[in-house]
Order: sequence, then C-alpha cells, then structure tokens
Amino acid sequence: MHVHLHDGEASLAAYRADVAASGLELSGLAAMWFGGPHQARAGDPAAIRAGNDGVIALARRHRDVVAVATVHPYDGQAALDELARVAAQGVRVLKLHPHTQQFDLADPRVLPLLRRAGELDLAVLLDNAGIVAGDHQRLFDLALRAPQTTFVFAHIGGLGFRFWNVLALARTAEGFSMDNVNFDISATVLLVADSPIEDEFVWTLRNVGIDRVLVGSDYPQIGLGRTVEALERLGLDEGEKAKIRSGNAQRLLDR
Repeated sequence: MHVHLHDGEASLAAYRADVAASGLELSGLAAMWFGGPHQARAGDPAAIRAGNDGVIALARRHRDVVAVATVHPYDGQAALDELARVAAQGVRVLKLHPHTQQFDLADPRVLPLLRRAGELDLAVLLDNAGIVAGDHQRLFDLALRAPQTTFVFAHIGGLGFRFWNVLALARTAEGFSMDNVNFDISATVLLVADSPIEDEFVWTLRNVGIDRVLVGSDYPQIGLGRTVEALERLGLDEGEKAKIRSGNAQRLLDR
C-alpha cells in the first residue's frame, strides 16, 4: 500500500527485482509518483496533474499496479477539480503528506478536500509518522469529521503508535465506530520487531483491529522484504499476518 516510483517503468522494474530478491510473491502494489526529490507542492497544479497522469498510465499498463494520485489542499478549486478528474479515470487512492507538502492538517481547506475524496470513493492515505506535533490528534479529528471517507494512516503513528489504542475506548461510545480508519505499518514495524515494545505494538494492532492493518514498505527507502520479515517476527498468528500482508488491502480496494 505504500510504494514510491519516482521514475515510472524504471522504478517499477527495480521494485519488482527487489521484491523477487526477497523471495516474495507480489499480490499487487499501490504506487505513487511523488516523494523524496519529487514533491507535489502548492501553486503548481499543472505539475501535479502531469505526475498523476504518469502513474495512471503506469497502472493501465500493469494490472497489479494501483495508481495513487495526489493534490495539494492549498490549491483550492484546482485541487477539487483534480480529485474529480483522477477519480473519473479509476484512481481509488489519494496520498497526502502534510510535512513534505508543507500544509497544516488544521487548515480549513483540508477537511472539505477530504470529504470530497470520500464522496468520490477515494481512500486517503495520510502520513502519520508522528514527525509533526499534534499529528495523531488532528488525524483522529479529521477522520471523525469526515466519516464517509476511508483513511489509511501511514506508519501507524511511528513510535507514537500508543495513541491509537484510544480507538478501542472511543468505539465503546454509542454510534462511534471510527470504522473508516485503517493503518499501514511501514517503517514502524522495523523498529518494534524484537524490541522491548513489541508486545505493546501487537496489542495496539489488535486494539485498532487486525482487519484495518495493512503492510506497506515505503520503497525505495525500505524494501518490502525487510518489512515482511519484520512482520513475520511479530507475535501474531498466521491468520492475522495473512490479513495484514494482502487480505485487508484487497478487500479495501475490492481487488
């Protein structure tokens, strides 16, 4: 659910080679064109459109590739128009990264964009590495205020993953399901596997709901092989691991 392919076909070929070298069989990948040196910043919607077109074309050539588009919330109507355009072309996932795209989750332009994504049946993958103050609390609030939008919070909060145990308590309130919140465990799983806090991480995954946890690598920063290897070392049963490896993502994207 979390692959950065900066150079189209060349990056995809390198990714496949990396996965094959790890001895894994790839079910599919959700790929984005931005990240690292390629950023989707405010003020240049034409460049964002071109980047989105590139990954959409890539997905059309490769049936196992799910195109992940992006916009910038500060681009206003241009961002909303681009949401509608990519959705009409079959895109199912939108990625936003407050830190690298340099926007504030509390900005009043963000929530309407997230709500519109939900109306267009776009799941929203949002960075949640815990590198911005108030990250977890703001994401919780946005998910609560956009209940028709499906969210995937990348990195499950980093080493602040403990916050998300609040979902188990919040869901005891009448009519308060927060069933639109999912997580990918990219990067964070490498830190916690075989660590003193591994048991607490597993406890957190079960509290947020194993059915709402997805594997993600954050390639090319981290390979899928390292991520899956760390997942396999966690104290989860085989059924739980199977859901995290591919079952949950396939259900989320109806693939």
